[in-house]
Amino acid sequence: MKTFTFKGGIFPPEHKELAEGKKITPAFPASKTLTIPITMGGAPNQPVVAVGDKVSRGQVIAKSDAFVSAPVHSPVSGTVKKIVSNLSTANSEVPCIVIAADEDPNAGETFMPPLDPFACSKEEALARVRDAGICGMGGASFPTHVKLNPPKDCVIDNVLLNAAECEPYLTVDEQTMDESPDKVIDGLLIVQKIVGGKAKIVLESNKKHLIPKLEQAAKGQVEVVVVKTKYPQGAEKDIITAVTGREVKAGGLPASAGCVVCNVGTVCAISDAFRLGKPLIERAFTVSGLGVKEPKNLLVPIGTLVSDLIPGAIEVEEDKVAKILSGGPMMGFSMQSAAFPVQKGTSGVLFLTEKEIDTEDSTPCLTCGACVHVCPMRLTPALIVRSVNADDLKAAKKYGLMDCIECGSCAYVCPATVRLVQTIRIGKNLERARIAAEKAAAQNANGGAK
Repeated sequence: MKTFTFKGGIFPPEHKELAEGKKITPAFPASKTLTIPITMGGAPNQPVVAVGDKVSRGQVIAKSDAFVSAPVHSPVSGTVKKIVSNLSTANSEVPCIVIAADEDPNAGETFMPPLDPFACSKEEALARVRDAGICGMGGASFPTHVKLNPPKDCVIDNVLLNAAECEPYLTVDEQTMDESPDKVIDGLLIVQKIVGGKAKIVLESNKKHLIPKLEQAAKGQVEVVVVKTKYPQGAEKDIITAVTGREVKAGGLPASAGCVVCNVGTVCAISDAFRLGKPLIERAFTVSGLGVKEPKNLLVPIGTLVSDLIPGAIEVEEDKVAKILSGGPMMGFSMQSAAFPVQKGTSGVLFLTEKEIDTEDSTPCLTCGACVHVCPMRLTPALIVRSVNADDLKAAKKYGLMDCIECGSCAYVCPATVRLVQTIRIGKNLERARIAAEKAAAQNANGGAK
């Protein structure tokens, strides 16, 4: 079978053997409470419940009228205890609804009625995906109903299941495909029904052993494509280039290249939303790193504080842990503590030791060009960072500031250990703040004119 790939990228140690083959095991927080971020993708939501309210499992607790938004549901039946700010997986404080679970947290479910995805209209299908609060579960958390409703001038001919799972340590997508191939295929075919095109599963070559199981479940309705095991093969633009040979233009969306790309967890959530009427209220993720006694894959309610799983579902060797990451080692966030909730986009939590992390100090750029050679977006990271440090956002944008996918390939190969990704993130935030300030000024000016 031919193996496809893209230009650039790196080959970091995989470390997948730590959690590989570990069955997805349900777990529940020891505190019996959930700390659920009000917004997990898209425009900010507003709470629709108040302190003291009784809620049922699957009930909407926060939502927005904005199109690019996704409602948030209660993962349990219980009582709203408070609405407070709490540490989130982006290492920032966000508004959260704290719910204390009833003795039976699953009693009195408020699910939607099942809906036949192959008999309903496209509008009904998109409404179901939105009402279920489904967002991309690979990390970006972009509202899925928006992705499945591309501009009318975009003809979709490829529906790609992103099954690359290129981040080191993470194995939850691989395990999901191994345990639930029928659900994966069902969700993918539902997406295909909504947007059209040919459905393809894109596997990295280190997961070839799943091909027979997936092909048996697909019954000839889906093609399996193998791509090279290389980081960041799972990035949307890279997977599109590898499989189709097309490139998504700077600032463009995958739909402009005729593609829709969905994550493994996302298509499973879509299947549940139609077949069971179940909103996105729980997710599986990988717990790994040499700082845990037993790496594994867990299934928990959204809003579970990682710290509430320790000890118990997660056994941490406290004296060995040097860093806690939300996500993978390349694109994840270093966390202050484990007191953050599992969100819709949480694919992994890593407890890393000194042996596993880079502790070298940053030194001045050597202008060696290594970062340019590996950048999958064909950017010049060193020049972007130099421009950001010089407060020249105009130049930084010219060199591709906003096209950077923050994969970390540049930082990985940098012999001077320049904090490339961190600086680029700072530059992006500055640019977004500038745009927001300009919009606010324009709105104030228009208001004044009236």
